[in-house]
Amino acid sequence: MPIAFSEDPRDFLRRDWSDLVDADPSATFFHQPRYLKLYWEEFGHDVGLLLAFAEQEGRTVGAAAFERVDGTLRFLGGTEVTDYTSPVAAPGFEDAVAKELLGALADRDWSEADLQGLAQDSPWLPRIAEAASARGLAVEEGLDAVAPFLALPPTHGGYLASLPGKLRHEMRRKARRLDEELGEHRVVLATAETLDADLGLFAEMHRSSEGPKGRFMVPGMELFFHRLGEVFIPEGAFHLAFLEAGGRRAAAAVAFRHREVFYLYNSAFDRELRDLAPGMVLVAGLIEHAIDDGCTAFDLLKGDLAYKYRFGAVRREVRRLRITRG
Repeated sequence: MPIAFSEDPRDFLRRDWSDLVDADPSATFFHQPRYLKLYWEEFGHDVGLLLAFAEQEGRTVGAAAFERVDGTLRFLGGTEVTDYTSPVAAPGFEDAVAKELLGALADRDWSEADLQGLAQDSPWLPRIAEAASARGLAVEEGLDAVAPFLALPPTHGGYLASLPGKLRHEMRRKARRLDEELGEHRVVLATAETLDADLGLFAEMHRSSEGPKGRFMVPGMELFFHRLGEVFIPEGAFHLAFLEAGGRRAAAAVAFRHREVFYLYNSAFDRELRDLAPGMVLVAGLIEHAIDDGCTAFDLLKGDLAYKYRFGAVRREVRRLRITRG
C-alpha cells in the first residue's frame, strides 16, 4: 500500500477525501477536508503543509493532513481551533493505513511528531501508537485536553428525567428567572442571509468577555468563523444560535452538526445580563434542539469547565501522542 504525499493545497479539492470521512465512523466535523482547507487558508501562513494519501488498487483508502512547525510534525488544525484530529480510512483498511502511513512518515524530515486531538475512545489512538512502535519510534502518550461529552436520549423529556434532581431544578429555575426578567425566551438560528450581521453581533459579545476569551476573536478569527458559516450553513452543519428574550439577544453560540453529533464550539453572552445566566439557558435550549433534530450526542468539546457538567456531561479525555526517533 503506497503512501502518496503532497504539499500542494490544491489537493484539498483535487483529492477531496470527504468519502473517507463519511465512511470512517470515528471521523468528526473537524476531519472534513473543507474544514481543513479553510483552516489552512486562514492560519497556515507560517507552517508547512503535508497531505498523505494511502492508495490501494487505484483508489484512495486512507488520508491524513499534517502541518510542520520548526521540525515538529502535527495534525493539521493547530492547537486552538481544531478539537479532534486523526487519519481517516475506508472500513477494513484502518490498520494497514496506520502501518504504512507511519512507515512512510518515518522516512521524512522531522524531529518530533506531536499528534494532538485524539479522543480517548478513538481507535486511531492505539493504531498510531502501535504502528509507530513497530517502526522503532519512541511513543509517549499524554493528556491533550478534556472534552466533556453528553449522550442524548431520544426525547427531551427523557434527557430531563436522566438528570439529578438538583441539576434539573437549577436548569428550570434559570430559564424561569430569565423569562420573568426579560420576557419569554427562544433560540434563533442565523441563516445565510443574516450571517454577516449575526456574526458581527456574536463577535461583539465575544470581545466583551473577560480574560483570554475576550482576546480570542481577532479579525482573522472572525473571518474564519464567517467562512465556516458560508460553507456549512447551507447543509445545516453550522449553527450560529442566539438566545432571544423580550426582543433582546442575550447570548450566542457557534455549533456544528456532523452525523448524529452536535458540537458546541464557542459561545458568548451579553455581560450586562450575566446575573440571568443567559449562556446556560442557551446551552439548555441547544441540547433540546439537538435532541429534536435526531442527535444522539452533544459534545461540549475541549475545555474542562465546571458549567459543562451541570448539563449532565461526563469527563472525556482527548489524548496526544509524542513520537520521537528512538
